[in-house]
Amino acid sequence: MTSNQDPTPPTDPTPPADPGKPPPTQIPQVDASDPDSASLQYSQFRTGLSAKRTDMSTERTGMSRERTDMSKERTAMSTERTNMSTERTDMSTARTDMSKRRTGMSFQRTRMSADRTLMSVIRTSLSLISFGFTIVQAFEKLAINKLLHDSHATRNFGVSLVCLGIIMLAIGILYHLRFMQGLRHTREEMTENGLIHGESVFPTSFTLVTAIILLGIGVVAVLSIVLNIGPFG
Repeated sequence: MTSNQDPTPPTDPTPPADPGKPPPTQIPQVDASDPDSASLQYSQFRTGLSAKRTDMSTERTGMSRERTDMSKERTAMSTERTNMSTERTDMSTARTDMSKRRTGMSFQRTRMSADRTLMSVIRTSLSLISFGFTIVQAFEKLAINKLLHDSHATRNFGVSLVCLGIIMLAIGILYHLRFMQGLRHTREEMTENGLIHGESVFPTSFTLVTAIILLGIGVVAVLSIVLNIGPFG
């Protein structure tokens, strides 16, 4: 008599999913004769895939947040660089403006140097004119008082000194006028090109006025000496 025994259930080739391990990536091999076991295995496989997709989505979300934070940091750094560039531009503009003003002031210093040069010419010319005129007058007084028999040589020497002073003063005035004309032209040209600030003006040179007056006095003095006319004759 043959006893009826339950057939041995088929062995499941796919072990159940372990929560601590990553889910399998291959479709499990199931026994088609046992639909319940196959359905359970497929469900576990889908659950593992869903968990894996959830983990990947979480990682992607974290990476997206990190990229967003990095983008914010880059934006902040770009804003700081832009601000620094703006500050450098402002500083460069200020330095350029200061350079223009210093260059403009250098024209004023050059003008004052030309006035000082003309003053030196005035001092030298005045010394020659006054010394020559004094010699002429002194020796003429001696000749009038019969203390000196011949004063022509000293008279000619005095007149020569006066003429030398007048010529030197005239040349100094002409040189000053030509120099100032060129300086004014250069300053106006640089102001039109925007290279300097030409806000300050060139005032009238009182040194030049003094030199012209002294030149007139010297001419009158030498005419008075030579022709014995005028206020110094």
